[in-house]
Amino acid sequence: MKTTPKALHLAVLIDADNAPASVIEGILEETARLGTATVRRIYGDWTSPHLGGWKKVLLKHSIQPIQQFAYTSGKNATDSALIIDAMDLLHTHRFGGFCLVSSDSDFTRLAQRIREGGCVVYGFGERKTPQPFVAACDRFVYTDLLREEQEGASPARSAKGEGADDAAGTSLPDPVQLIRRAIGEADDDEDGWAPLATVGTFLNQIRPDFDPRLFGHSKLSDLVRAHDRHFELHSQAIPGSNAQRMAVRVKPGRKRR
Repeated sequence: MKTTPKALHLAVLIDADNAPASVIEGILEETARLGTATVRRIYGDWTSPHLGGWKKVLLKHSIQPIQQFAYTSGKNATDSALIIDAMDLLHTHRFGGFCLVSSDSDFTRLAQRIREGGCVVYGFGERKTPQPFVAACDRFVYTDLLREEQEGASPARSAKGEGADDAAGTSLPDPVQLIRRAIGEADDDEDGWAPLATVGTFLNQIRPDFDPRLFGHSKLSDLVRAHDRHFELHSQAIPGSNAQRMAVRVKPGRKRR
């Protein structure tokens, strides 16, 4: 019987000024895979008409709106309110992770500070999110992909086309090279086999924004199978257990790195 791991308690903090309401269902589904969203808060000036889209979904998803007036034109007081709350929550030591929903680079230092405090940081933002904020997170999920999933659209990126650009015009990494690097770090036997789950962990350490969905696949195993010219998969027994796990290796004769 499959056991369920202890749920990670998460604080989901949303910058309403820099996140569209259309992605909230995808974000909450993603956070449900990561742990339990014990706190769900969203920050903005709720007297402003441009947050009307968010107002329609807050009650449905049990998200607490935090009012932050714009005291001075051109100054974003919302960022400060979110940062103060995040630090207060961090010091309660009740959370194992934080989900920061924004495409604003102003949260880069906050992400770094939360990681320094021993918590995992999951970032959610659009493809335009500055790289420093992406790199400051343990894992970063592009909300464009979540919106595509909610709309039932297929990802715009082909599984082949290594090194091509995505729909947003930004250069994507070569998945073959990244997977090779991760296998080199994760292989645990003389034949070069590495647990697929461990490879996935290393991939996110190499690139926090690595996501099989960027390349047209919902799972890492599907992405690996799409590149069967380079890699092979098989099920192997977990040492000391009757359970099985998926393992991957670079095909013999192919360069490991």
